[in-house]
Parts: sequence; structure tokens; C-alpha cells
Amino acid sequence: MNVPLQAAATLGLIAALSSTPVVAQEAWSGLPPALQIRLALQAAPTELRDGATVQGYDSTGAFVTLREGTKPLICMAPDPKAQRLEVSCHQAGLEAFFARGRELRAQGMAESDVVQTRWKENAAGTLPIPFGTVNSILTGSGFDPGTGTITDPYERWTIYTPGATPESTGLSTTPSAGGPWLMFPGTPGAHIMITPPQGGRG
Repeated sequence: MNVPLQAAATLGLIAALSSTPVVAQEAWSGLPPALQIRLALQAAPTELRDGATVQGYDSTGAFVTLREGTKPLICMAPDPKAQRLEVSCHQAGLEAFFARGRELRAQGMAESDVVQTRWKENAAGTLPIPFGTVNSILTGSGFDPGTGTITDPYERWTIYTPGATPESTGLSTTPSAGGPWLMFPGTPGAHIMITPPQGGRG
């Protein structure tokens, strides 16, 4: 199973749509847990923030759970190794899919191979990607150290729809800055993208 040829151009457009100024990563390296949690929760719907689980990084840089939640939402604090500020929240049913990605990347696997491996495992029935589950990604140019508020926020959404096609959804596969569109149609990785115009959270 190979990534469609359309993927390279599509991924390039996503990068352009979601690009934010690169800030020295030291700005979000070694943050205290409370601040990591505050940043991560900004990617969550307001009504789910209080009960969300939050994942982040300890003082050694290890990936850990910073707060156990009571609702089926998992939020992730900024990666201290990343070149830009990004937080995200995903429905708990997607955690196995995300955890598998982290495991494969830790093994040194190239991103294209991570994609293929997870698709193959989903097709084999060993790695669930629950239909209709959502991952929200929030990027920014930095944050206010006093309040923890992300500056220049830009939010986009991925809705996982394994196997979906234009015919089954009524969606175009042409990227749209504002409306929903379908990426990787007909594959285990099919998903609806919502990428608002730059300049806000949509």
C-alpha cells in the first residue's frame, strides 16, 4: 500500500496553510507541568477542558502523562524538540494510533514508513482508527509567559474517516482553505481536513 501521488502536493499545501513563524524552541523547552497543561488545553473544546487528559514532557524530556482526565479527550503539550509551537487534542479512541506513531518514530523510522505501517496495521485489524474521531491542532508564534496564552493562534482539524471516498462523503479531494476536503481517499488513512484561512482559529 503506497501513499497516493497526490499526497506530496497535498502535504505541501497543508504545511503552507498551517505555517507559523519559527521561534527558538528553547521558548517551550523545560516548561513546568502546569504551564504545559495550560498550553495544551487551548486546543480543546471549552466544555471538555476540565476533564481532558494531558500529555507532555518531564524534566528529562521524556514523554509522560501530566494529568489524568475523566473525559475521552487527550491533549498534548508542545514538543520541546519542535521548531514551532504546536499543541493538539485528539479523541481518546485515537490514542493507540498516535502511540504507535510515537513508537515507530522512536525506532528511527522515516515518516513515510510510519504512515504505511500504520495503514497496513489498520487494514489488518490490529490498529484501530475509529471513524469520525477528531484531532485538533493549534499552532502559534509563541505564548505569553504570564498567562500561558498562545499568541497568533491558528487551529485546524482532522476528522478520521478510514476508507472514505468522494462518493461516500460528497467531499472534494481538492484542498480548500476554509471548507472541508478529503485527504487520502479510499485508504485506511482517509480523513477530512478543515483548514481555515490564516489569521485566526476559524
